[in-house]
Amino acid sequence: MEAYVAGDAEAFQRLFRTLAPAIHAFFARTVGRGAVAEDLLQTTFLKLHRARGSWRRGARLRPWAFTIAARVRTDWLRRNGREELQDEAVSNSVASCDPAAAVLARERSDRVRAALEGLPGPQRVVVHLHRFEDMSFAEIGEVLGISESAAKLRAFRAYAELRRLLADLVTEEPA
Repeated sequence: MEAYVAGDAEAFQRLFRTLAPAIHAFFARTVGRGAVAEDLLQTTFLKLHRARGSWRRGARLRPWAFTIAARVRTDWLRRNGREELQDEAVSNSVASCDPAAAVLARERSDRVRAALEGLPGPQRVVVHLHRFEDMSFAEIGEVLGISESAAKLRAFRAYAELRRLLADLVTEEPA
């Protein structure tokens, strides 16, 4: 990021290659729709480009970029009058070659995806940033403009609901 701020044009390409897949996944998981996720990704990088001068040297780049992405998402939801959207994307990859195991894995994956999509938007975003982007609750709070405690509370409620919805998928080993 330092090189990009200093005017290195190739640094933007490296930045995009590094951050774009995770930011796109954030949009795909929290908003859905392939074309919308692509548009929001482009908007995020345009805003990142415009705001590059405000990046503090030495600050972690990922939370800063996700702060921009979260605001782009919020703006899009407001413009479209939507708080909840269903993801149209369905994963076609299954790790197993066994047809029966593939069907079971697909059903399990669909249930987990549906449970995540069923969470309220603010909870779904916190789960995504925590589990998929490996952000701390302090970083999530900073990204979303909420306190660390509020981020933890959203996560607690989201994970409790996921445990409730997916309890039958968990098999516990005897002690």
